[in-house]
Amino acid sequence: MRSVALENAVGLQFGHDITEVNVAKKIKGRAFKKGQMIVKDDLERLRDLGKNIIYVLEGNEEEVHEDEAALMVAPLIAGNHVTYDSEPKEGKISFYADCKGLFKVDVERLYRINSLEIPSLPTLHSNFSVGPNQQIAAFRIIPLFCQNSIIEEIKAKLETPLIEVKPYLYNKAGIIVTGNEVFKGRVRDAFIPRISQILKPFDVDVIRQEVLPDEKNRISACIKDFSNECDIVFVTGGTSVDPDDQTVAALADAGVRFNQQGNPIQPGNNFTIGYKGNTAICAVPAAAIHFRATALDVFLPRLLVGERISKEDVYRAGHGGLCHFCEKCHYPVCPFAITE
Repeated sequence: MRSVALENAVGLQFGHDITEVNVAKKIKGRAFKKGQMIVKDDLERLRDLGKNIIYVLEGNEEEVHEDEAALMVAPLIAGNHVTYDSEPKEGKISFYADCKGLFKVDVERLYRINSLEIPSLPTLHSNFSVGPNQQIAAFRIIPLFCQNSIIEEIKAKLETPLIEVKPYLYNKAGIIVTGNEVFKGRVRDAFIPRISQILKPFDVDVIRQEVLPDEKNRISACIKDFSNECDIVFVTGGTSVDPDDQTVAALADAGVRFNQQGNPIQPGNNFTIGYKGNTAICAVPAAAIHFRATALDVFLPRLLVGERISKEDVYRAGHGGLCHFCEKCHYPVCPFAITE
């Protein structure tokens, strides 16, 4: 670009977008577009925007304009089920989920790209549950122009897409509530309605539910039966440390295999994920009834896209896994359970 006095700019092309900010009118946006021809009628408005000098286009093959940079990089950032703006606005292209699912970002590569200083590439946290048309990331270069070598360096880090959205795969759940006090009607069950409520935003139907006494053989048989029909099974009651509870023994008897007992997240330390074949079996503690968000809410979206949770995944959940117990809960838009 080169600069020219405003009165000499008529007939030339804007070298970059011109932004208008008007607090009184609640306006912040593009007033003039890069490449737009400057006409005489534009001059007074430009003066109102404080422009006495205008930068106009002038070719330079060694430099890349912010718009061109965004257009070159955007297709390389976007992976499965990700869309993006067809043209930049003020040098920025935004990215969106095209379905309901789990947002994933390669955090280490994201760090390496942003460490180049020229690019600005913010995203949502990895493992964030998103919906259709929700913004998940944005890209621009911070200066109006940068050296082409910088863009090539960014592109080299994008040999594979950086972000994607994994659609939810599972929609059939089973809930098994155990405990003599619930089975005999002495205590009203709260687990089935609560877990059903948690599953509803993910379009998961509870196709099987059962309330059973503390009898290992009956619980074990029910787990085996449910695992043949359901994508995911939730077992509640007696899943912690009480010596007279039969649920843990029943899970083992049913052939459920656990990588890790419990997890570091609070609340919900005793939430435990196991597998019977390809079916996820989740032991759900009473914390799920009493708190707005627990370890169940943190791991559930990953389970519903078919991810198999490893020991390493469980250990890493400790970072950010301490709930703030805010007066008004904003989970998941809060620091709770940010694992990456």
